[in-house]
Amino acid sequence: MTLRALSELSAEQARSVEWLAFDLDDTLLDHGRLGLEAFAALHALAAGGVRLVAATGRPSGFAEVVARQWPVTAAIAENGAVAWTRDETGRVRVSDDTSDELRVARRAELLAIAAEVRERFPEIDLADDNWARRTDVSLDIGEHRRVPPDTVEAARALASSLGARTFASSVHVHLTFDASDKATGFAALVRRLGFDAASIVPNAAFVGDSGNDAPAFAAFGLTFGVANVRTHLSKLPVPPMFVSPSEMGTGFAEIARRLLELRS
Repeated sequence: MTLRALSELSAEQARSVEWLAFDLDDTLLDHGRLGLEAFAALHALAAGGVRLVAATGRPSGFAEVVARQWPVTAAIAENGAVAWTRDETGRVRVSDDTSDELRVARRAELLAIAAEVRERFPEIDLADDNWARRTDVSLDIGEHRRVPPDTVEAARALASSLGARTFASSVHVHLTFDASDKATGFAALVRRLGFDAASIVPNAAFVGDSGNDAPAFAAFGLTFGVANVRTHLSKLPVPPMFVSPSEMGTGFAEIARRLLELRS
């Protein structure tokens, strides 16, 4: 499938969007930082009647802050394994079907796998956000370290042989035992909120940039990549339908503006 320019998006497609899920790192965020233009775009989308859902590989602890402070309906974290939503009392709560006891046991196993990966590949280290994680363990491959792609793939293969599932974003490799991803996590979220996922997911939109967004690019009805997605196309069996002219947060703002212009 050929990437289409954002200018080719039709008014009919834009007006069909009631839900929009979006990745954080290198999609909304610029190298981990939230810019004014991107954050203003979130507020504009929310004011325009779009339900927003952050969908990230970042930790559950980070998603809690997003759900509390950003103009979003919910925040999905750790590649779909958990979600933070606001209940009828206004309190923000986590949704996780696995017990705390099993989470502790799984984390010990994942840390042992991570230790073997780091021993074999010393250029890889633990990510500095593991303290806030609930369901997975993440390895730094592109945030504070620059690990060659062939080393990343070899490390993922080793982790898989040891029993872990892996996801690779632009900054981290995630080790997990959970079967979820951003698409299944979004579907589970909308069901928890009382909606029919079978009708919503094919009509929802998604914005992303890298390999761990692949399930969402394949499942959502309308998909966008910020310009830096081009670097990761080889990892995407189904690429996004449309691509923004600019990278990262500026690209996200361009997508938001185009949607809102056509919806009006």
